[in-house]
Amino acid sequence: MIKKILVSQPKPSSAKSPYLELPKKYGVSIDFQSLISVQRLTPREIRAQKVDILSHTAIVFNSKQAIDHFFSLCKDMRIKLPEDMKYFFISQHVSLYVQQYVQYRKRKIFFGKSGLTPDLVEVMQKHKKEKFLIPQSDVHNKEISQLLDSKGIQHTDCVMYRTVSVELDKSQPFDYDMVVFFTPSGAKSLLDNYPDYKQGDTVFACFGEKTASKLEELGFRVDIKAVQGQGLSMAGEIDRYLESQKKK
Repeated sequence: MIKKILVSQPKPSSAKSPYLELPKKYGVSIDFQSLISVQRLTPREIRAQKVDILSHTAIVFNSKQAIDHFFSLCKDMRIKLPEDMKYFFISQHVSLYVQQYVQYRKRKIFFGKSGLTPDLVEVMQKHKKEKFLIPQSDVHNKEISQLLDSKGIQHTDCVMYRTVSVELDKSQPFDYDMVVFFTPSGAKSLLDNYPDYKQGDTVFACFGEKTASKLEELGFRVDIKAVQGQGLSMAGEIDRYLESQKKK
């Protein structure tokens, strides 16, 4: 019986979050705790990669974090981006976030329709003359680089931030009936904090194929999996699981 759930993300800011409906519906308790944190690299570490940001004519962002760290580094490195710099985004939702840093103009803002990499690359193909810079995490999906290489699109990958495990409060018992993971790094963080952790009957839920693969690589069992573009959200999958358990 599921009574206590850990969702490895910060607590939702909106009261309408579907996660907050689960306790009302099933009588479970939910703790929100990130298992990872993201740290920006230093200007010195960027220079060591020998990447000249201003030699590029377009920047590609696959997340809001990438946007924050890129513009923060530009500020610290006193890099003034030209007015005609173009920006490409994995989705329109992510593209809207850049308004905090640059004026949002259609002539220099481009994004994929579905939020999936192939759609973004399709948009980039229409601008093959551009020199693309892709800010990335130290742990990143190589799909976009491989696709761009196959299309002959000029690009540079640059690691601008890193993911590290959060140290959990060991004075509190880690006695959850369900743990929800969202990234491979989050799965790794569990063992960084509890090297002798045994899953037992604890239900492991995860978002994405890569997170599932990492959990299995670490020797864990994946009980619930939500895959982007294939139906329910992570909260929806958990809801469906709890409903099935309730019926049993």
